[in-house]
Amino acid sequence: MKRDSTEVFTLGHSPDPDDAFMFYAMAENKIDLRGYRFDHRLEDIQTLNERARRGELHISAISIHAYAYVANNYALLPCGASMGDGYGPVVVQKRSTPNSQLSTPNVDLLHERVIAVPGEMTSAFLALQLFLGKFSYVVVPFDQIFEAIKIGRADAGLVIHEGQLTYEQSGFQKIVDLGEWWKRETGLPLPLGGNVVRKDIAPAIRHDLSEIIRESIDYGLTHRDEAVRHSLAHARGMSAKLTSKFIGMYVNEFTRDYGETGRAAIRKFLTDARDKGYVNGPTELEFVE
Repeated sequence: MKRDSTEVFTLGHSPDPDDAFMFYAMAENKIDLRGYRFDHRLEDIQTLNERARRGELHISAISIHAYAYVANNYALLPCGASMGDGYGPVVVQKRSTPNSQLSTPNVDLLHERVIAVPGEMTSAFLALQLFLGKFSYVVVPFDQIFEAIKIGRADAGLVIHEGQLTYEQSGFQKIVDLGEWWKRETGLPLPLGGNVVRKDIAPAIRHDLSEIIRESIDYGLTHRDEAVRHSLAHARGMSAKLTSKFIGMYVNEFTRDYGETGRAAIRKFLTDARDKGYVNGPTELEFVE
């Protein structure tokens, strides 16, 4: 049902190909927005996490890690998930060469190294804590991690977004893929990102907003070539082929709906983190149904 409304909902998401793909239909009015209006705010995920902690946006993409700190004010939408099913953030180092002094990749040596990470509230950071325990790190914007390693500010880096696909061509080698490790340990996908909506919005409207976002995701999946072309503006130098591959990794059936597997993955991720003392907020899940 269409709604006559002058209210504008702030919608935060990252300027990445997968988010651009998900919200394409909403941004370009390809679907029925039911009378609602949206102000798209494109910001990096660490900034969105911090804004969610302050309750600033009506709807926002956030790291699943951050949900533990915003659960009092936000409910999870059942759609919009970014899950790494057997793949995910990668810890990398400079590629070894026959004449270099660099060691071959060795997970055991990570405790002795400084690792550049993309933010303390990212799910990648929490996954690395679960994998490694205590380690030395420096926080670096996600798109400057390669450079931080090259100039010696860090010995290794935790790469997210397109860096998961481009690290080899940039001169780096994998030490560990955290999504691969998590799948091996738990049998579950690694929950990385999700969408939340403020709880002070009326339940009926929250339901409408959830359905609109799901329809936007469905439109992208149904009109894939068109939505990928739109996303290329946010591909940060990736080719169309690589951009399409990246979108395929993180916009899939889990994105349409977490399902029981996706929900179990979030519970496991946040419960393990709480049990090990890495999060101290509530880890109960509240979804918009």
